[in-house]
Amino acid sequence: MRSRTLLLTVILLAGFYYVISQPASSLSRLLRPFASAAGSWSGPVTANSASNYTADEENNIEIYKTARLATVNITSTVLRETWFFQVYPSQGTGSGFIINEQGEIITNNHVVSGSRELMVTLSDHKKYKAVIKGIDAANDLALIKIDANRKLPYLHLGDSDNLQVGQKVLAIGNPFALEGTLTTGVVSSLGRSLQGENGNPLEDMIQTDAAINPGNSGGPLLDSHGNVIGINTAIYGSQTNMGEAGSIGIGFAMPVNRAKATLDEYRRTGRISPPVLGVQVVLVQGDLAEDLKLPAEGGLLIQRVEPDSAADQAGLRGPTQRVIVGNYPLGIGGDLIVAIDGEPVAKAEALQRALNRKHGGDLIELTIYRGNRTMRVKVTLGSAPQRL
Repeated sequence: MRSRTLLLTVILLAGFYYVISQPASSLSRLLRPFASAAGSWSGPVTANSASNYTADEENNIEIYKTARLATVNITSTVLRETWFFQVYPSQGTGSGFIINEQGEIITNNHVVSGSRELMVTLSDHKKYKAVIKGIDAANDLALIKIDANRKLPYLHLGDSDNLQVGQKVLAIGNPFALEGTLTTGVVSSLGRSLQGENGNPLEDMIQTDAAINPGNSGGPLLDSHGNVIGINTAIYGSQTNMGEAGSIGIGFAMPVNRAKATLDEYRRTGRISPPVLGVQVVLVQGDLAEDLKLPAEGGLLIQRVEPDSAADQAGLRGPTQRVIVGNYPLGIGGDLIVAIDGEPVAKAEALQRALNRKHGGDLIELTIYRGNRTMRVKVTLGSAPQRL
């Protein structure tokens, strides 16, 4: 009996000595299963090394650390009138991103439109006045520049022609003036069409579920390599308790290749010249086209030709009379555009989509149906006036 007691005492003492001789971290691991079972363990669980993050989290972190340095906040001051015709300054905010060391910045046209003064705030909170170098209102794009007297961090422009639905994207901007905000998501769809703030149709837009809110406009949409693939432009949103539209997971970005084409023109000519054809059109197809004695495949029926426009000079014809179709007036008797640069017209946005690939002064070939026969007309596009 005595020897059994002595043996038990030795075992307990050995166990006690082993426990208290362990480092604190090892001791925590030893005690945690017992303490958790008793419901009494408390204390922080910290992530203090990169190995504690998933590969996707590390990717997000690294892109954010780099891209936020080249993402800017843009404050635009415009003059407004009260009901009593008193003029007062009003400020709006948006985002943009630096594209070279010299301080050129891409943003949305609607962020800077009508501004009397533009102020750019960098990630280090230094502020600089900006000047507008050119705008492309049809694509809601603007190029502005600051003079920081130093080399600036900038983002690389990627390729938006080979995007895939489902690929990861990241958006950085200043939603509701909350600077340097990162959101992530995927490409939800491609080739979306919607109406821009100036009433112009915006074609081939990238749809994403990465949260985009007021203030994100003009900021970069990035791929998983940190390359810019789009410019955050618009949202479908609901009203928030702040009285502004909030994200519901449907945002739109202008493909970066559209901006690259605009930049190429600016580099070549020193200006941005959005093309102008000078017609208003409506899509007619199927039974409606046949009722109007037009080919069933249909096309874009010209409703108006602007005087002295490129279309007018090329001899395109507008309607000769008007009829009512389903309570809507429709001009008939004018030219029907059935193909553009050899591509048959299948959608209402076909003409705008073709113009998005052109510049002022470029040629566009229209195949038209007139007087029961088809003919081709080459048109030298005009240029939209510069509004700087």
